[in-house]
Amino acid sequence: MNVTDEDLAHAAQNGDAQAFASLLARQYDRLFRLCFRLTGSHHEAEDLTQDICAALPAKLRHFDARAKFTTWLYRVAVNAAHDRRRKQSTHGRAAEGWGPWEINRQATIAENAHRTDWLMTAMNALPADLRDTLALTLDDMTHAQAGDILGISEGTVSWRLSEARKHLKTLMEQEDAT
Repeated sequence: MNVTDEDLAHAAQNGDAQAFASLLARQYDRLFRLCFRLTGSHHEAEDLTQDICAALPAKLRHFDARAKFTTWLYRVAVNAAHDRRRKQSTHGRAAEGWGPWEINRQATIAENAHRTDWLMTAMNALPADLRDTLALTLDDMTHAQAGDILGISEGTVSWRLSEARKHLKTLMEQEDAT
């Protein structure tokens, strides 16, 4: 018997803990990969993935199967990444003026970010809309599926990918020149 993700999601909505565990087992690695591409940091991706998994039982109440479960889950992940970026930005502004301690903490964060591989660093340099689009399509997602998740047209996905490629090419050329 082939049980779909949507079947498991509906069972989990009705309180079936085993269905929820099976759903997470199927989707966890894919969700982590997307979170890694959205954050560019292994540590941040782990935190984001765990936060999403912890919130997923409550969020499942809103899954209505109008889209595939994976499409819905990716939208949840993209929204969670956006929320995390906003919180980090707000926290960064609030932390200004903390003196040497904050300067050292920020230096450590920057040093760790430079240790990620080139693609993740380059993706972090992209505008959020381009990064999110690229992150989704790197997981063998079609332009139509990425458009559904992001709430944009297929043509806009193609345009964003073209723009992302231009940005990445420029970054690569700048690094090669130095």
